[in-house]
Amino acid sequence: MKRVIFILPIVFSLACSVTTDLAEPTAAPPITAAPTSAAKQTESAPPTPVAQPTRPPSLQSSSQPPVTRPPLGGTATDGVTYSVTNPTSNVKLFVRVYSPVRSALSPALVLVPGGKGDSTDFKNDPNDLTSAGFVVVTFDPDGRGQSAGTEDNNGSIHQDGLAAVIRFAATLVNVDKNKIGVATYSYGITMGSGALARYPDLPVKFLIDWEGPANRNDTGGCTTPKSGHLQGVYACTDEAAWSQREAVSFIGKLKIPYQRIQSEKDHAQPDAHHAVTMINAALAAGGIPLIKLNDTKITQKIDLKSLPPLIPESQERLRGQLVAKYAQELLK
Repeated sequence: MKRVIFILPIVFSLACSVTTDLAEPTAAPPITAAPTSAAKQTESAPPTPVAQPTRPPSLQSSSQPPVTRPPLGGTATDGVTYSVTNPTSNVKLFVRVYSPVRSALSPALVLVPGGKGDSTDFKNDPNDLTSAGFVVVTFDPDGRGQSAGTEDNNGSIHQDGLAAVIRFAATLVNVDKNKIGVATYSYGITMGSGALARYPDLPVKFLIDWEGPANRNDTGGCTTPKSGHLQGVYACTDEAAWSQREAVSFIGKLKIPYQRIQSEKDHAQPDAHHAVTMINAALAAGGIPLIKLNDTKITQKIDLKSLPPLIPESQERLRGQLVAKYAQELLK
């Protein structure tokens, strides 16, 4: 009995010593801004991280919206979702970000959907673009997809929302804010060119326009043959409405490179007349440093008879790869 009494204090003393060692705090690892791999993010980040940035300052200011350091983007399979406030409508816009798996800062592309589309319109584009090394930012404009609010048909309210999304993209920790481009699809050119013309301080280095309509004749059915998804929405004589919704009136105000992508057979229009209209308007302004139609640099006025080579229909299906190709060239 005496031996048992003698051993117990020793065991108790050892247990106390072990407990004390485990409780001793260790230094936390340093936090870095460099992106981590997608696999590491899955282990450490919640399944669906959602950043809730506060309402950005007035778009007349060049300052960035105050956003908490967001998690790095997921793979092109799922992306990471955010909420960005349109300061004009006060609507929270649904935003999804896809990121390449790389350790360095990446260039970014903000994609603008066509027609009355939303972020779900982009099927293969995020994968094609992240594979080329780009962070891809998609969003639902007011009144579409997972964003509340009212449909504005790419007018000034939608343009203000896009401007807020672009400013948000520049705050992402894995984005090189000096290498941000905007790529518009079809009628998205109206929202894209409008935002860039009205807010020249946006941190955007170039604009890529995939087969965008030029004016009310293309979208409002104001000529024969009648075409466009806005037929009957605005009268052809409604100057107040169309002053916000014709890309041809905005494109000449840009001061950044303009890349037009045009296929031999347009996805919506009967010919390439809208491409000619946009190119000539950009050229006439005189302030755009580089204008290209597909692979051809444009330095003089064109018409349907003097068009440079257009994209073959077979290649037009590779839309995301074409956008990646031209974006990489514009960043050189």
